[in-house]
Amino acid sequence: PAQSGSSTVLERMRRGYSREAYMELIDDVRSMIPDVAITSDFITGFCGETEEEHEDTLSLMEHVKYDQAFMFAYSMRGKTHANRTMEDDVPEEIKSRRLQEIINMFRTTVQRRNDELEVGKLRLVLVEGESRKSKEGARSWGGRTDQNKRVVFPIIGESPECWSEDAVNPVFSALNRTYPSNDMVRSDLLHDFARRPKVEVQAGDYAVVQVDQARGHTLKGKLLWRSSMQGFHEMGLDQNALDLFSAMAK
Repeated sequence: PAQSGSSTVLERMRRGYSREAYMELIDDVRSMIPDVAITSDFITGFCGETEEEHEDTLSLMEHVKYDQAFMFAYSMRGKTHANRTMEDDVPEEIKSRRLQEIINMFRTTVQRRNDELEVGKLRLVLVEGESRKSKEGARSWGGRTDQNKRVVFPIIGESPECWSEDAVNPVFSALNRTYPSNDMVRSDLLHDFARRPKVEVQAGDYAVVQVDQARGHTLKGKLLWRSSMQGFHEMGLDQNALDLFSAMAK
């Protein structure tokens, strides 16, 4: 975890790395794995922290755009290097204000990142069950992506239902061969597909969800089909696939 965006604070914390080394590592990781999710802890108001050092943390967060962050105001702990050699000299009201500023920065950047990278995408979700905010008349289930992002989707009835992977694969293959050149064949396939029976989705299943909204680090979307991890990745889904399955789900 970064813990701070200031090299001088990191040195006082005895973290063993600088801001510059951390940012270089993050940039290298993102260049190799563009879709990687990055999380971190942050401590604000560490011993002797100045406004300039606090601003360094805010600018680091803006640069990285974390997918998840755990943020705390510093409190002195016994039997630590800081306890033995430093003074907890940042007033509590300043700690609280700085903590709120890093929370606000995280909320702004995670919203921007998810709007850019998640909305409109097809995501494989490990279904966990009914969501906490589900209620009569507006029931929803949820799960997590392989980036550990929370995804919520509405359901009708007692449990979610969608198409199976076995039903989707041949239709997708046929549509992909004809799309977009043969509108008549495409229309017939979609019409036939819409009449296929749906299967029940249970907690522990994998399912494909089209993300249509991001609220902070929680995503909302539309349940499309029950899948396997291998099957989802073997399909090699691209923008054409997104357009096709959006048409299927209507």
